[in-house]
Amino acid sequence: MAQTQSAGPGTTAHIAVLAGKDDLPKPASADVTGAEQPEVAHARDHDHATSRAMRLANLLVIVTPFLGLIAAVVMLWGAPWYWLYAGLFFAMYMVTGFGITVGFHRYFTHKSFDANPVMKFILGVSGSMAVQGPILFWVATHRGHHQHSDGEEDPHSPHAYGGGFVGILKGAFHAQCGWLLKGKTRADIKRYAPDLQRDKMVVWMSKMFPVWVLLGIVGPGVIAYFVTGTWVGGVLGMLWGGLARVCFVHHVTWSVNSICHLWGTRAFESHDESRNNAIVGVLGLGEGWHNNHHAFPASARHGLRWWEFDASYVLIRGMKALGLVKAIRVPSTERIEAKRRKPAA
Repeated sequence: MAQTQSAGPGTTAHIAVLAGKDDLPKPASADVTGAEQPEVAHARDHDHATSRAMRLANLLVIVTPFLGLIAAVVMLWGAPWYWLYAGLFFAMYMVTGFGITVGFHRYFTHKSFDANPVMKFILGVSGSMAVQGPILFWVATHRGHHQHSDGEEDPHSPHAYGGGFVGILKGAFHAQCGWLLKGKTRADIKRYAPDLQRDKMVVWMSKMFPVWVLLGIVGPGVIAYFVTGTWVGGVLGMLWGGLARVCFVHHVTWSVNSICHLWGTRAFESHDESRNNAIVGVLGLGEGWHNNHHAFPASARHGLRWWEFDASYVLIRGMKALGLVKAIRVPSTERIEAKRRKPAA
């Protein structure tokens, strides 16, 4: 390491780190000797440390719910009140699942309808309890996916490893959850979500993300404790309504990234490999009609045919009937037909 000093009033010492290899490109802020400026080195080291910390955090987010699912199954064996834990699992799955599909996805990301402040808060908190990252991270990542869908800059395309069985297998894992363990796990919020950065409520809800996660896991345990009157019941409530539910919601959501870009049908021209998959369409509360969504990203309705059941759109319509949301956006029949793929000649 070499030290350099700048003379003049208020002289300060600078520590410059020389490049380790001559063939490495010099950073733009390097001087003529190839020395990297201290602020650049500090920023680089900080980025590396942050990236490592995020990869570790993401690994815990992936593994912990899965371990919780195993523990939930083991502890449920022979335990009473199993109907209570099944109810908590289903209820929390619906709350947090819709929080992602209706809240994070169709409302915050694509603005497919308008919501009043109370509904905005409810959708933001319920989506956060799904433990898929704060609102700003989720929205920026998904908007980046749409802009670069199945391209080199797509954060989670399953086509990143080419074709063939091995390539598809690697790509499917990458799209499912492997992308969260890569070096670049931070979303470009300034680029993809500047509108939400100006929304004080959204920024606050994003900062409070750990609180919402804790609420989503501990809350079911508190309910189970008061119903059963036992600590074991409280723990099972946290496992089934919390961690096991998180695991299930995670992999259903991530299956949209993997399965729905690999297997299914393509009804519309979308300039990517998005697919409609009926199984994910049901489990994902309507998100599995993914080719429809990529063809019409701003549409609140993903299931565009009568048999494409879209539970999230049903909920949105119900909220409108109650006066909770308004200005629901759906494409016209003419626009749908104009974009539909034509049969091969």
